[in-house]
Amino acid sequence: MIFRYTILYVEDVAGTLDFYERAFALKTLFLHDSGDYGELKTGETKLAFSSRELMKQLGKTPGNADPKAPVFELAFETNDVGGALERAVKAGAKLVQEARKEPWGQITSYVSDPNGYLVEICSPVQLPSAG
Repeated sequence: MIFRYTILYVEDVAGTLDFYERAFALKTLFLHDSGDYGELKTGETKLAFSSRELMKQLGKTPGNADPKAPVFELAFETNDVGGALERAVKAGAKLVQEARKEPWGQITSYVSDPNGYLVEICSPVQLPSAG
């Protein structure tokens, strides 16, 4: 078994894809003609979006994301956290936490996307050497 994709529920799938392209330099792989489903290329795993309306048609009641009370976060790793954070904010992300160095050596920052999902922009984790 492999982890193939994560699906976030949003009001505007096309607008969300556009935001993630501008904010995080991701590329759209697919947008269904209905506009109710789309995917971004993120490596081996895809980040996907489904419209809340489609989920309602399928008998589901998706909740709303809240960056002040998140139940999960997306994390994008980069060697230039400050530059990536600046790009995301210019694209419309809301700043949640400025870039800072954590006690374990990683640099982290947080924004929320236009749908309220919490997004971490971070440097690679420096694992202890196995030496």
